[in-house]
Amino acid sequence: MGKYWTYFKYLMEHKKNVFLECWKERMYWHGLTHDNSKLRLSEFMPYARFFHAKNRQNHYDKRDETDPNFLKGWNLHQKRNKHHWNYWVCVNRKNEIIPQMMPKKYIKQMICDWRAMSKKFGGIPQGYYLQNKSNFILHPETEKWVEIYLGLWHERAEK
Repeated sequence: MGKYWTYFKYLMEHKKNVFLECWKERMYWHGLTHDNSKLRLSEFMPYARFFHAKNRQNHYDKRDETDPNFLKGWNLHQKRNKHHWNYWVCVNRKNEIIPQMMPKKYIKQMICDWRAMSKKFGGIPQGYYLQNKSNFILHPETEKWVEIYLGLWHERAEK
């Protein structure tokens, strides 16, 4: 039972931190509703088991992402929440990956999420983006606006 309570407290802290970041952007509704799907059992249980299991050493190992229960919960979460870039990636009938343009309000919410995570775990959202950019599948316009909102566009434009 402890892992579920621990995860619930973590989730509430995360929702509060994202709310504060969204508030700064005047995105009040997004701040209130951010990650509400994580309260559904189909997401809550896999996340709690994955991130707060007793046998985890309070560290994150990329190899753990292959856990099928976690993958199911993560897949549900990213396809239920428009603030994840993954939501906006489609596969056509030819099995080609097609990124769609994210509306700016969801780009901003995604960045608020990154800011909140940076406050919790250290680092800065720009660093997170640059470190993981090669793994993202973004529409060119989405990429442009992400970099504008992160203050990185001027650096790219100068190159």
